[in-house]
Amino acid sequence: MAGAFPRRHVALPHDRVDPAGACALAPRMGRMRYLVTGCAGFIASRVAQQLLERGHEVVGVDDMNDAYDPRLKEWRLEQLRRHASFRFMRADVADIGALAAAFADGPVEGVYNLAARAGVRQSIADPWTYLRTNAQGTLNVLELARKHDVNRIVTASTSSLYGKHNPRPFRESADTDRPLSPYASSKKAAESFCASYAHIYGLSTPVCRYFTVYGPAGRPDMSMFRFIRWISEGEPILLYGDGSQERDFTYVDDIARGTQLALEKTRGFDVYNLGGDRPVLLRDMIGLIEKLVGKPAKLDQRPAHVADVPATWADITRARTKLGWEPTTSFEDGVRATVKWYQMNHALASNLSLGVDA
Repeated sequence: MAGAFPRRHVALPHDRVDPAGACALAPRMGRMRYLVTGCAGFIASRVAQQLLERGHEVVGVDDMNDAYDPRLKEWRLEQLRRHASFRFMRADVADIGALAAAFADGPVEGVYNLAARAGVRQSIADPWTYLRTNAQGTLNVLELARKHDVNRIVTASTSSLYGKHNPRPFRESADTDRPLSPYASSKKAAESFCASYAHIYGLSTPVCRYFTVYGPAGRPDMSMFRFIRWISEGEPILLYGDGSQERDFTYVDDIARGTQLALEKTRGFDVYNLGGDRPVLLRDMIGLIEKLVGKPAKLDQRPAHVADVPATWADITRARTKLGWEPTTSFEDGVRATVKWYQMNHALASNLSLGVDA
């Protein structure tokens, strides 16, 4: 697997930045207070961290469920608790009574509605939980926001909505009426609620469709974490398909920055693709990890999963034009930072559960 990384998948030199660098968003005038749901999750924890680094206050909400190993969620939460301006409240977004306490805690400038159940295969096994968290949870957030005069709510969605039938690169105007998994279906419902509340109540309810987010402290059920773990520990890689699947990998800090811009710059309802804009073959990702770890991969190849899409690629023209956003972290730099995090947190990372299908 080792070898040169194909030129067409490598970011240009001017795109290369230090992934550990500070958020590129300028600090806003004045100290704001934001509510971040799912704050111990991968993306939400980075959004919360960047908001805190910009001098804002953050009220974080999370139910700390066991959708994946909660020890990683506890690790992320501990990083946030180091900030005096962070307040944590344990609550499930699908429980409107518990969630109401977070809104009653004091006025907030806006809500980052990032609590979600993610994952295609898991949603097939338990679609009810996905409906409850992603659809009902979003409805609860919107309803409480309007009752407490919070006019800006940004919601996380997914590239899985585009399915197999749309041409690439995927544009926000593409047909999303044929989702391939309950996960994508639940996110479609969440997006529809956001559009309805913008129309009826005049709220600003932007939606960000994320494309294969990766980075330090990423989800252990995602391919990036698993491949780094398996190669580092000399264990066989569980590979569904032949490795020719393409994913538009997007570094988590870029995603967090784009999510903040969506909340700050959108009026009314809009949808934004946030993607790396440079699809990567899974087998090329494996080759890069081999090079960075310094070990060869052992493959345990399985048939492709029926609910997996073969390729993703984001058209990010709208995010560039309306938000002034584009990814700034090259794939190589992002994977290098992710490998470094794994090595520096080896005691934790090497013992996390990878999920039931690993």
